[in-house]
Amino acid sequence: MKIIKPYKLEKGDTIGIFTPSSPAYKANEELFVNGVKNIEALGFKVKLGSLTQNRSSQGYRSGTPRERANEFMELIEDSEVKCLISTIGGMNSNSMIPYLDFDLIREKRKIICGYSDVTSLHLSILKYSGLSTFYGPAIMTWFGEYPNGIEESIDSFLQASMNTNNSPREIKPFSRWSNHFRDWSNGDWKNIPREWSKNDGWRVLNAGKAEAEIVIANLNTLISSAGTNYFPELSGKILLIEEMAAPWSKEERSLTQLKLIGVFDQIAGLIMGKPEMPNNEGAPFDLNDLLLEIVGQRDYPIISEFDCSHTIPMHTIAQRVSVKIVANDDFDVRFEIKESFVE
Repeated sequence: MKIIKPYKLEKGDTIGIFTPSSPAYKANEELFVNGVKNIEALGFKVKLGSLTQNRSSQGYRSGTPRERANEFMELIEDSEVKCLISTIGGMNSNSMIPYLDFDLIREKRKIICGYSDVTSLHLSILKYSGLSTFYGPAIMTWFGEYPNGIEESIDSFLQASMNTNNSPREIKPFSRWSNHFRDWSNGDWKNIPREWSKNDGWRVLNAGKAEAEIVIANLNTLISSAGTNYFPELSGKILLIEEMAAPWSKEERSLTQLKLIGVFDQIAGLIMGKPEMPNNEGAPFDLNDLLLEIVGQRDYPIISEFDCSHTIPMHTIAQRVSVKIVANDDFDVRFEIKESFVE
């Protein structure tokens, strides 16, 4: 199926908010509301999906699979809504898949943005709708960051969603990054200043060049799609994977699964994002060592510590757009987007 781009977003447009899995607004209503306010402060209108408007919750999920799919499709059908952004991720977005109207999703060509567990929606929409979706921030992370959201993440989202210029553009490492955990159950998330680290850049694990379409996925969620019809077509593609919780034992298992099903033999390049919660579990090696141990010798570029992940800030990158990577030594990486994400 030919991949199509969504229509661009303009100031004054309406952004719809859907909750495909975790009802995280129950964990911190103020943070959720702050995310909505920050979207509105950028010059957009906001429309909450039916479950989200009612702050629906069934414990770990916002509603039944059909109810969550209905919320999503109502926003797709709504002529006022030009873009859909998820509240947050969770664990169960994939249960919506049987109830989505993929033909209508393709017809409406709206921007759909989220990350982490929303990978299930990215991959299924790619497969069955042929629509390029956005791997980018959610309402609570990082539009909801107190007080005004994460500026760099927001700027990247706006560039992705509003710029129709097809001229190549380079994206670069942010000057700073953070995985500082602050408790949502009390005032820490707004009363304790976020701790930042200097960003040394993107680590070159294997030098090389590649120019190909990119597929972005949360590693844990990607593994859950193995054996399904919506597991992505990765032959000749650049694969960008990222993780939230990353104990080395879990990473070894997931990366080995990709190896055993032949992914690393098919792709044209490999990128790994910064994990939010790394845990070496007492191992005397780091995650880069583990990645290279599993992937082995390859003739394509391998890059780690990329800024499109659960750490902040994050770049917004569209699925299946053409990119060019030139990876030299150490942290010398050129990452070029070859086309616009929207029309």
